[in-house]
Amino acid sequence: MTRQRAIGCRRARLHVPEPVGRCRSVKIMGERVVVVGADATGMSAASQARRMKDASALEIVVFERGGFASFSACGIPYWVGGRVREREALIARTPEQHRARGIDLRMQTEVTAIDLDDSRVRVRPPDAGAETWVAYDHLVIATGARPIRPPLPGMDAAGVHGVQTLDDGRELLETLEWVTGRRAVVVGAGYIGVEMAEALVRRGFDVTVVDRGAEPMSTLDPDMGAVVRKAMCGMGIEIVGNTEVSAIRTGPDGRVAAVVTDTMEYPADVVVLGIGVRPETRLAEAAGLPLGEHAGLCTDLAMRVRGYENIWAGGDCVEVLDLVSGRLRHMPLGTHANKHGQVIGTGIGGGYASFPGVVGTAVSKVCDLEVGRTGVREKDARAAGLQYVTVTIESTSRSSYYPGATPITVKMLAERHSGRLLGVQIVGREGAGKRIDVAAVALTAGMTVEQMTALDLGYAPPFSPVWDPVLVAARKAVTAVRLRG
Repeated sequence: MTRQRAIGCRRARLHVPEPVGRCRSVKIMGERVVVVGADATGMSAASQARRMKDASALEIVVFERGGFASFSACGIPYWVGGRVREREALIARTPEQHRARGIDLRMQTEVTAIDLDDSRVRVRPPDAGAETWVAYDHLVIATGARPIRPPLPGMDAAGVHGVQTLDDGRELLETLEWVTGRRAVVVGAGYIGVEMAEALVRRGFDVTVVDRGAEPMSTLDPDMGAVVRKAMCGMGIEIVGNTEVSAIRTGPDGRVAAVVTDTMEYPADVVVLGIGVRPETRLAEAAGLPLGEHAGLCTDLAMRVRGYENIWAGGDCVEVLDLVSGRLRHMPLGTHANKHGQVIGTGIGGGYASFPGVVGTAVSKVCDLEVGRTGVREKDARAAGLQYVTVTIESTSRSSYYPGATPITVKMLAERHSGRLLGVQIVGREGAGKRIDVAAVALTAGMTVEQMTALDLGYAPPFSPVWDPVLVAARKAVTAVRLRG
C-alpha cells in the first residue's frame, strides 16, 4: 500500500499513545488531527478545525517542544526595547485557554519522527521518558523556522543571543540587565537585525551592526538600503558593510568580548544574531516529504503537502508562490502563517479554502525610520526574466507647509512594455511604512502604473500632499515606460 493511501484504509487506532514498537488496537473516537508546532499556523489550524467540527467528530492533539504557544515573535524586539512592558502581552492565548476550547495541547513535548507508512508520529514527553507513537488521520506540520547560527568559534559563548522565542527574549533581557559594559554588536542587518539595533539603542547601548551586504536591509535594492544606512548612522548606529564575521572572541570568564571580522575586531559586551532564518524542515526531510529550492515544504493551494492528501503544512516551514515573479520563495512572516492556519483548519474541517500566494509585502522600523517593501527587487526581476524600468522620487509625508512633514523616498519598478507594477520600496519617517499597502493592493490586482495614477486616495494636508508620494512615483513610472517601452 502506498504512502498516499486513502484515510479509510488505515488501521483503527487507540486514543492513548503507544510505546515504540507495540501494536495498536481499535480507535474509539472520530478522526484525529496531530499538529506539530503550537504557534501561528499550528494553533490557527487547530482553532479553525475545532470551530468547524466538535470533539466527537474531530480529536485535535498539538505537540509543542517549547514552553509557549500562540505568541508574537514579531513583538520580541519591542519587548526587549521596552516598548512592550510585559512578556504576557505577546501571548495571544495560553495553553489553558486552548485546552478549554477542546484542543489537547501538550507543551514541552517534541515530535522526533514521522512514519508516513503507518500514519503516526513519534513523541518524546517532557520528562524525557519513553517515546511513544501517536497515530493521525490528518497531520499538520507547523514547525516554523530556525535562526541561522554559523558554526564559527565562540558562537555558543555566554552573551551571544539569537532572538526567535520568548525564552530567547527573556535570556537576552537578563543579560542586558546585569552586564556592566554598554557595547552591543548586532550581526546581520535584515529585519530582525535593524529592529534589535533599535531595541539596544533604547536600552542605552552603543550599537554596531555588522553585515556581509554592502547596505543594510537586503530585502531592498542597494540604493534604497543606502538611504536606510544614512538614517541609521544619523541615529548613532555604526553600520559596517561588506564584512564577514569570522569568530566571536571571548574573555577570561568565557563571555563574549569582541566580534572578529577579516579586517578588525569590534568590542562587545553583548552580541545579538540577526542573520536570518531557515525553514525548520529537518523532521519533514527525514520523513521523505518534498522540499523546494529554499528547503521549505512544497504545498498545493489548499496547503496540503504535495502528493499527500492528509498531510498539511504552513507558516515559516513552507515555500509560497510569488504572484509577481511566478517563483517559489521563503517568506517567514506571521501574516502568512496565520492565513495558512486558517486555510488548513478549514480544509481539515470539511470546507474549502486556498492560499494563492504573496506579493512579498513587509514593513520594519528602526527608531523613527520606517521601511516598507512589496513586490520584486531589481535582482528578483532579472532572475525572473522580466524587463523593467525603475524610478525613484523624493516627496514628503504631509503637505510641505503642514507642521511635521518629513521626507519620503519611493522607488518603483514597472514592466518595461506593459507598464505592470512589479515592486515598490519606501523609506521615510512617520506615515511612510504603511503606504506600502497601497502598492501591495495594486500588485495583487495586477494593476499597471498608469492605472495607479487614477487611484482615488484620501487627501488632507495632515496626511499627505495633494499627490501622494506613491502616486507621484507611479506618474514618473508611466513616463519611463513610455520612453523605454
